[in-house]
Amino acid sequence: MTQTTQPTAQPIPGLTEQTTAALIRDLRAQPQRPLEFWLNGEVLVPAGYHVTEVKAVTIEAMDCGGRANLWRETVIQLMNGTAAEAQAGFMTNRKFLAIYDRVVRHIPVRDGAELRFEYGNDRAPALQYHVSHLESRPERLIMHLRTPGVQCKAGELCGLPAPDSTDAPDITDACEPGSGCCGPQAPISLR
Repeated sequence: MTQTTQPTAQPIPGLTEQTTAALIRDLRAQPQRPLEFWLNGEVLVPAGYHVTEVKAVTIEAMDCGGRANLWRETVIQLMNGTAAEAQAGFMTNRKFLAIYDRVVRHIPVRDGAELRFEYGNDRAPALQYHVSHLESRPERLIMHLRTPGVQCKAGELCGLPAPDSTDAPDITDACEPGSGCCGPQAPISLR
């Protein structure tokens, strides 16, 4: 008899206030200004961009330690516009919010979900960028993004130090510290 582990909602490691509700609230609090998306101190998404899609994503996953996880993300896809649209400049935060507000009347975007921005072009594949912070300047708003990364979500179960390891879950069939369950292993012969 196989026991099914139900996913539990887990906070996303490293996520502070970069939730959908917090960022939308911060954008609403600003006067109307051009909204730019930067990566590593430079403009990532050029002027004239479009908001092409807003996704309310639910992820159910099993980590390498045998723990089922559930979390939600809001993914807003951006796309380059035409040369004429680029000449017109960057979309304002008010126009961005009008698009967002129209979408949330039709799909269940969660306030507590991490907000990510997806962008790619003919020279770079589409990636879902994390939000670092929103910077307000007199002439523009800058959404600072950071590249996505991967991490071992089983962390402590795999023997990695955890920032707060006071209450590790009791999981059967889980990794044992030092067991190497999350690391590279020799190929298994299926003969």
